[in-house]
Amino acid sequence: MKLTRRIFLGAASAAALFPVRSFAATQIDFGDVAITSVSDGHLSLPPAFALTGLSPEEIADLSARHNLPADLHKPPCNLTLLWQGERLVLFDAGAGPDFMGSAGKVSASLEAIGVSPEEITDLVITHAHPDHIWGLLDDFDEPVFPNAALAMGAREFAYWTDPGTAATIGVERESFAAGAMRRLKPFADSIRLLQDGEELMPGVSARLTAGHTPGHMSYEIATPEGRLWVIGDAIGNGHIALERPEFESSSDQDPPLGARTRSALLKALAASGDAVIGYHLPGSGLGRIRAEGAAFRFEEI
Repeated sequence: MKLTRRIFLGAASAAALFPVRSFAATQIDFGDVAITSVSDGHLSLPPAFALTGLSPEEIADLSARHNLPADLHKPPCNLTLLWQGERLVLFDAGAGPDFMGSAGKVSASLEAIGVSPEEITDLVITHAHPDHIWGLLDDFDEPVFPNAALAMGAREFAYWTDPGTAATIGVERESFAAGAMRRLKPFADSIRLLQDGEELMPGVSARLTAGHTPGHMSYEIATPEGRLWVIGDAIGNGHIALERPEFESSSDQDPPLGARTRSALLKALAASGDAVIGYHLPGSGLGRIRAEGAAFRFEEI
């Protein structure tokens, strides 16, 4: 595996599109397979997001050590682009124009590396939260990636297209349910629904990593020269999720299951040395997980 390129935007466009992150994409090669982390911008979240349950002193200590801003946390949104033969596979669709003004920048990032939405042959979803699928449709409810075959976990699709989900998901996530239903229904007759362990295409397999959402999928990309995991939000940040993976985060829909899944995934990734792209891990989200006693750290490539 080798790092091949980091695509930088011009200063003016970088300031406008990516206030936190000044590059559009980072790419590594595994022989004939290239994998690129593509920016969709960043989220803007209150400091307590994902830290509910910690004391003010713990939050202050964590924030100081990880240089987290006191006003708004701005985690990056890192999509994954897989180049393999004639296929150009995008993992997740980004936030689109209706979720947060700081996100929804994937089209600009793709343009910066010379890729048009029409060239995407496959679109693979980790889970159906707004920053991952609201970019499926444009303002006119037309597909943003018109030539892409869509795939996602069967359990995840069933959950978000169930009319009963909105009534059971909680008030704070009702808009998530309505937004997912709107964006997934148009694909109901054409979407490929994946089971845990199913091979999506040669060398790419779906792995159930539930907890953040009921059917959250990660994707293992195996090549003769190494492996990379597209982990979505199974590891949701670069601070508390790594330092205390057993911490039950309020950002997970099932916090106890999310903690168990996260702990097992971190141990496996640290033991294997496999590369990862985490949707909200620091920088490009592309790197490796290293064990540090009972905790872990993310080492960006």
